Amino acid sequence: MHEDLAYASVRHLRHLLKNSAIGPRELVSLFAERISAHNDVSKAYITDTSALAEREADALEGTEALFGGIPFASKDLFDVKGVPTTAGSRVFYDRIADRDSTCVARLRKAGAVSLGKLNAHEFAYGATGENPHFGTCANAYDPTRIAGGSSSGSAAALAFGLAAFTLGTDTGGSVRVPAAFCGQVGLKPTAGLVPTTGVVPYCWTLDHVGIMARTVTDAADILSVIAGFDAEDPGSVNVPEENYAAGLEEGVSGLRIGIPRAFFYERCDAEILSHVEAVKRFLEDEGAKLVPVTFPDMSQTRTVSLTIQMPEALSAHSTHLRDRGDLYGEDFRAGLAVGQCILAEQYIRAKRFIARYRQETSRIFKDVDLVLTPATPIIAPKLGQSHVMVDGVSEPTGNAVTRYSTFFNMTGNPAVSVPCGMHSEGLPVSVQLVGRYFEEALVLRASRAIERNDKFAIPLPDLRTLKKQ
Repeated sequence: MHEDLAYASVRHLRHLLKNSAIGPRELVSLFAERISAHNDVSKAYITDTSALAEREADALEGTEALFGGIPFASKDLFDVKGVPTTAGSRVFYDRIADRDSTCVARLRKAGAVSLGKLNAHEFAYGATGENPHFGTCANAYDPTRIAGGSSSGSAAALAFGLAAFTLGTDTGGSVRVPAAFCGQVGLKPTAGLVPTTGVVPYCWTLDHVGIMARTVTDAADILSVIAGFDAEDPGSVNVPEENYAAGLEEGVSGLRIGIPRAFFYERCDAEILSHVEAVKRFLEDEGAKLVPVTFPDMSQTRTVSLTIQMPEALSAHSTHLRDRGDLYGEDFRAGLAVGQCILAEQYIRAKRFIARYRQETSRIFKDVDLVLTPATPIIAPKLGQSHVMVDGVSEPTGNAVTRYSTFFNMTGNPAVSVPCGMHSEGLPVSVQLVGRYFEEALVLRASRAIERNDKFAIPLPDLRTLKKQ
């Protein structure tokens, strides 16, 4: 397949389809060929349904649907009718979806074609994407490194050119982190904006559906389709429909962008900080005002998040743990054991921390329009690397990679990771932009301003050098 089509934006593919420069079946077949050629290395797909997608594409010839013929794939937590939903685990070996998840249904109604189900950290537990059942996704820029997690396959599929866009879930950074490691745009919308109906839960309090795309504009277009109230989702919020791509080119002039005084710029790779400084200078040059802001004490962030995550995960898995406990991977089974040790008093205290985090973050957004941070404190770690060194301090890899993202799952604010350059080790670097509740359009607008500057563009990975791991 031509590289220009494998890595083309959804907008460009839509233009080609509309003008009959390529047909839906031809486009799907081209992606199917790439999946066949690269999935052994990438390990992006758990279930490849591209043969079925080719037949579906035949019915889309000449369609006027928004995404008519655009091939996408979803993390294997999203139900797709008639297809297994494994959630990256052998525990769900016999779970066949009897209908589409709400997000998949909305995309298919808009003409998008599902290529299959993507790899992930088992049951979305973990930021490294390591999976004992289906293998660990490789990073297209360096296959000795991770793609990130838990939505590892969602990022790898894009970086290897195996889908036009992907869906993932984000409980502590699981869309933004792998997107950053693989040079993609990763969007975690406001909690409740995008329905989770038909998505295997991990932690109800913190789970968000997210988007990975090649461009900010694509992410905005996709969000416009999948956002919206769903009465079947208890956490769904009823807000007016919005075209999130409108106003994307308006720039950042006059915006107040908060720069945290502490935590989000601490214990961070020096080159990443240098890239973020370049973004800050650019935003100022474009007319934005940088404003120092102070977030609440972050010392308990990781503990608070896990104190919520593990009991909720245990609640979701109690029956399967009893009946199929031997099928769980060691990693997730150990996490569930932690959930058994957390007291109700500790869980309630963690909930109170979250309430305070939300209150204090809302106070910050009275004075600024956006907040800018590095997306991650480190570049993609090596496969199997259990600890990383940051500023001379050893830290568990999973803790390190989500250090700047987890907080915004607890507050529920919209956040985007957007590429801003390359590290000297040949890996992408990204910044994170965070906004007020339901102001995705503004977050995307500022992200688009960064993306539009060629100074922050990143090269495509060179897949010719990759070998099966």
